[in-house]
Parts: sequence; structure tokens; C-alpha cells
Amino acid sequence: MSQPASPLPDRGPTGRRTAKGSLSSTAGKRVERPAPLRQVVYEALAELIINRTLEPGQHLVEADLAEYLGVSRQPVREALQRLQSEGWVDLRPAQGAFVHLPTDEEADQLLSVRSVLETHSAKLAAGRATAADVKRLWELQNTGVKALADEDTEGLVAANAALHAFITQLSGNAVLAELIGLVDRRVRWYYTPIARPRGHDAWNEHDELIHAISDQDADAAEQIMSRHTEKTRQAYHERPDAPRH
Repeated sequence: MSQPASPLPDRGPTGRRTAKGSLSSTAGKRVERPAPLRQVVYEALAELIINRTLEPGQHLVEADLAEYLGVSRQPVREALQRLQSEGWVDLRPAQGAFVHLPTDEEADQLLSVRSVLETHSAKLAAGRATAADVKRLWELQNTGVKALADEDTEGLVAANAALHAFITQLSGNAVLAELIGLVDRRVRWYYTPIARPRGHDAWNEHDELIHAISDQDADAAEQIMSRHTEKTRQAYHERPDAPRH
């Protein structure tokens, strides 16, 4: 029996890959209510970009996205406008919307800021963590190690974000937490393609970091986190699909 044709085209007007291969291979992600529809659609599209179901450079067709999400085109159009204003999407005259293709300079700017913030966060966390907090850190660590063993990229990214978020929480600095929260989504976007290649090293570094926090060694926690975030930055530039000059 022949399969019904997918509503998502393979290529857009510029010849770039569109959402067909990404979205048509999965069940439609019908959005839920009663949250404001435009907000739900925005969150859904942002997550599809962050987890790279929609890849950098992909053509985004309003009608296809609307059908996939089970909504009209209007909230999709509003979401794409917002995503464009936040740097996730590029709107090109006469061509349409495309997932933003980050430059090396953009990656360096974000990951260097993340390094400064999280290094300070780790230092503060080492001075405040209780035995119960350390136990929770090990639980998060074990979740990440299991995802690594299962070759679960999505689980790895989620576990990495959860561990770093908890360290931020332990810092006790609300301003720091707010600033880190502003870059968290984009960090996850950059981290996704290197989560598995960097996996063993990254989670070994997390192990060292938790030991330093457990020992209340603020200087060691600061140094370990600094090295950890710098290695992540380097790994992003050395990833297999990175542009070669």
C-alpha cells in the first residue's frame, strides 16, 4: 500500500532542506491549551529548534508548521516573528523563514559569557551546598551517565542542563540565576551536536566538580568549572559538522 504524501516539502525556494525530514518522521506535536495559543506555539517551535529537530539553516514553511502543530497559520506567523526578534529565526525577503545558522563568533560570545557566569556559580555553590544538595547532584550525575550509556542525546542535553541549573540554584545568587537563565536555551542549542562526542569527558568533569563542591573547596570548583566550560567551547568549534576554513 502506498504511503500518503507528506505535506512538508523536501526543499525550499533556495534548495535548502526544509522541515519534511525532521517533522514528518514523528507524530504531530499537537499543542495543548488553555495557555495562550501564541505562547504555546512559540514554545513548541523554540523547543524544536533547540533540540535540532529543526536544524540550523532549515526552511520553515508556515503552512507546514501549522499543520504539524494543529493550529492556524496566524499563531505560527506570530511565533516566527518573535523567534526572529530573539535570533532563533531569520526572515528573508521573498524567501521566507529559516532557522538561524549561528556563526563561530556568536558561539564564542555566548559560551564565554556562560563560562564567566557558571564559574562564579560553582564557586558560590561550593560554599553553600549541604549533604542533601550533594546527594541530589550525584542523582543528576547518574542520570547523565545513564543517558550517555544509552546513547540518548536528548537525555544527555536535559541531564546536563539540569545539573548545571542545580549548581546555579545552590549558588544562592538570584541575579546570577536570572542571567544564566537568559542563556540556558541557547547553550542547550549549541550543546546538542556535541553532547555525545563530548559525553565521557564532560561527565568525568562533572564528577570532579561534584567532589569539589562536596569538599566545600570553592577554588577547586571554580577552576574545574572554568576548564569544563572552556572544553565545551572548544568541542563546539571542533564538532564534525563545523565549517572548515
